[in-house]
Amino acid sequence: MAGSCSVLVVDPEHASVNGRKRTQRPQKTHLEVADELRTRIRSGVLRAGQRMPTQAKLADEFGVERGAVRQALRILQSEHLLTNVSKGSPATVAPIQGPAAGLVPAGPGAPPMPTTAALAPRIAAAFAEPHVEVDALCLTSVSLTLAIGEPLRRIHAGELKPAKVDVRVLLPSRDIDLAFPTPVDAPDEQGRLQRRWLAHRNAQGQVLRHNLLALRSSHGIDVNVTFRALPFTPPVKLYLLNGVEALFAYYTVTRREEEVDHEQLEMYDAEGTRSMLFAFEQGAGLRDTTFVEQSHIWFNALWETISSELVLWS
Repeated sequence: MAGSCSVLVVDPEHASVNGRKRTQRPQKTHLEVADELRTRIRSGVLRAGQRMPTQAKLADEFGVERGAVRQALRILQSEHLLTNVSKGSPATVAPIQGPAAGLVPAGPGAPPMPTTAALAPRIAAAFAEPHVEVDALCLTSVSLTLAIGEPLRRIHAGELKPAKVDVRVLLPSRDIDLAFPTPVDAPDEQGRLQRRWLAHRNAQGQVLRHNLLALRSSHGIDVNVTFRALPFTPPVKLYLLNGVEALFAYYTVTRREEEVDHEQLEMYDAEGTRSMLFAFEQGAGLRDTTFVEQSHIWFNALWETISSELVLWS
């Protein structure tokens, strides 16, 4: 069913560009603004040819000066993601150049890149195959949910036509005490913080599953989405694509302050959307091939042994 489609996205880390009132929070840097806008472009939330919000609206949304917004837009222009960046009219999302546009190379020559930039184009490339296989191990599925947006858009536009999609996701169990996020000096707040994480985990998982399973009725694609729970907090994130690619990143824990239930809370946490992804490709040398093979063995061992059934409660 080509044409317009509605894809649900739940993204607490990236607010919409609709000018809604924001809460007080630490001011972002121009690099963080660039990261968030890059995510919207890579995931298809902002599409080729679409005009960006004005610099004034972006400054208001992110709580920064217009100078920081201009710096962020220039970064995206240098990456060929935006055009017409100036002090006047709003910038425009750049058109896709050629069939391989936006693809992030894998293999020994691929530079590590933030998850926001690297994951979506690799997921889209994986969906070009007749049988798509995606295995993911992560703290929440927010990065995966965002990255799936681009291939879904291209499927609805008739550009991609996989026959079968199998997705397996390993997430931390609700029954463990998370290593992170965790309060710095308020152990009695752990329960509230964990409930917030659990709601986030479940919401992202439900949206991911809903968007993928909708392809059954809309395009007749054989789709299977399965979640299982881990008895530990993963210190790394891993994405395995079609048995031939492995994307690996560390969760770097930092100390930061964030608003939780209208109160500022200091916590130790990791922002997975900014984790640097290292790409490995089977057949790109012994190092890469071995890493992909061992990653599959590791993932399957966790899936088949110590993981348990995971139900995404609402």
